[in-house]
Amino acid sequence: MLPNLQTILGLLEGGYGKLRILVIGDLMLDRYIWGDVDRVSPEAPVPVLLHAHRTQRPGGAANVAMNLAGLGVQAVLAGFWGKDAEQAELAELLRAEKIGVAGIVETVRPTISKTRIVGRNQQLLRLDIESNDAPAASEAAELEKRCLQLLEGMDAVILSDYAKGVLSSALCQSVIRAARARKVPVFVDPKTRDFTKYDGATTVCPNLNELSMATGVPTHQVDALLEAGQQLLNKHQFDFLTVTMSERGIRILRKDGIFHSPARARDVFDVSGAGDTVIATLAASIAGGLDPETAVQLANVAAAIVVGKVGTVPVAQHEIVAELTTSTTQSGRDKILNLERMVKRAEEWRASGESIVFTNGCFDILHVGHITLLEDCRNFGSKLIVGLNSDASVGRLKGPTRPLVDETARARVMAALAAVDAVAIFTEDTPLEMIRALKPDVLVKGGDYSEATVVGAEDVHSWGGRVQIIPTVQGYSTTNVVNKMAKTDK
Repeated sequence: MLPNLQTILGLLEGGYGKLRILVIGDLMLDRYIWGDVDRVSPEAPVPVLLHAHRTQRPGGAANVAMNLAGLGVQAVLAGFWGKDAEQAELAELLRAEKIGVAGIVETVRPTISKTRIVGRNQQLLRLDIESNDAPAASEAAELEKRCLQLLEGMDAVILSDYAKGVLSSALCQSVIRAARARKVPVFVDPKTRDFTKYDGATTVCPNLNELSMATGVPTHQVDALLEAGQQLLNKHQFDFLTVTMSERGIRILRKDGIFHSPARARDVFDVSGAGDTVIATLAASIAGGLDPETAVQLANVAAAIVVGKVGTVPVAQHEIVAELTTSTTQSGRDKILNLERMVKRAEEWRASGESIVFTNGCFDILHVGHITLLEDCRNFGSKLIVGLNSDASVGRLKGPTRPLVDETARARVMAALAAVDAVAIFTEDTPLEMIRALKPDVLVKGGDYSEATVVGAEDVHSWGGRVQIIPTVQGYSTTNVVNKMAKTDK
């Protein structure tokens, strides 16, 4: 458990929203083409991918900004992009998350993009589009001018260096000097052997390989490597170093000692973007008033969440809240969401390669028929969302004596079930609006229905989904339970 949990939760649930952070660096577009592989091509010894769907996400420095936005921070990006289809696509993704682009300069170079071909969550191939040419002097000058102008009113600056030509020594030093003069902390994710261009930054966040390159000490000599890292503090005038060590956690190197935050245990599916999550969470947390040690522990929580996803997917505020409160929450409250938050969570799951199943009902008194339906739903996908009729909706459908259990209690019961990943209450007579907003891959209905009579079936088919009908378990229904209770009372 993190110290000052209530302070941290307050920051997560409102404090981050007051912050403005400037991200300067190499922005790019990450594309993913997903599918299944079940044969080898007869033309060449290569796997054949049966294309299922594609997703795209902001990458590089843009992914840092996405992580900030996921925390609720007002993020502004600075860097270069081209005048091409990738730029238009990236701009639309950033606009959807309300990420500022006032610092981005248009260049003759192409927008950096990386396209990954993924079969059954295994990356098969990556195609990169970028230019090795240095930016023109006029473009570099314009970028520096915009960065210095944007510094006013910022609570922190992140230099996200992917060694693609944006963060020159001149730009880094100009920004760091101006930021420190305004008492604005500067956080650096490095990609160079020589940390000189980051002189004066608040902290630099290398991984073990990057620290090894900067010090010349092999990565397997961990104690000697960390000691060498401490020597960089005086040399480069850093307040502290933040070293990410994969499964060994994160360490803060200060002149007077080392603080260790162990990694959070979690299945690792993809480490893409984990460093972006760490530096975004660290910067936002320190700018929000947390001490570096607590901020690093929170960054560890965030990193554990993103490595459990497939692809470059930023962390979301509600995921951290759920992770921090799991040990004290027995009811699964974090699974109960309004429609807006449910849509965002569904988008995150889908971007991680998850398939989404939706079912709905009143679930007034839970019985074996309900349990069978929910367990069967898990055979059709990896995430199950349950749409729950509100009290008013149940009353209109079932009569004035129903429901017997109020909507809050019914939602809590549903959320406590292991088969259920999320619950949302709808007030209408049918879940059609919810289905259209969530766009599930599979719509499941129990009972004596045909596809033609299932609400939302046509919509689900329109985006390539399918409908599954599960027969009712004979003899089990809420009405039967109620009638039996009434007879017993007599």
